[in-house]
Amino acid sequence: MTQRDVTVELKALRLHGMADAWADLVEQGGNAGIESSRWLIEHLLQAEGTDRAMRSVSHQMHAARFPVHRDIAGFDFEVSPVDRKLVTTLATAAFTEDAHNVVLVGGPELAT
Repeated sequence: MTQRDVTVELKALRLHGMADAWADLVEQGGNAGIESSRWLIEHLLQAEGTDRAMRSVSHQMHAARFPVHRDIAGFDFEVSPVDRKLVTTLATAAFTEDAHNVVLVGGPELAT
């Protein structure tokens, strides 16, 4: 398992003061104390990154004024005329690997 670069991750989260303080601690030595705390720092960094991503999506959904969050997991294919296999295949976005385009066409009869 590769060791995460705490300084880089702190700066990526725009926590420059903490990044400088971490770099100073590493520079001063005492690695035993730092290494024993590294797991906590890495866990907190991961939690902060995840929280920021979730809040960003929430903010974007609110800004887009979508009435309700919907995803494929909650889609009822039984009452819809769409092709389940096609939709789940498109949901993987595998077509982007080959740089293929997808054109979706629908009318009022599919707008329910």
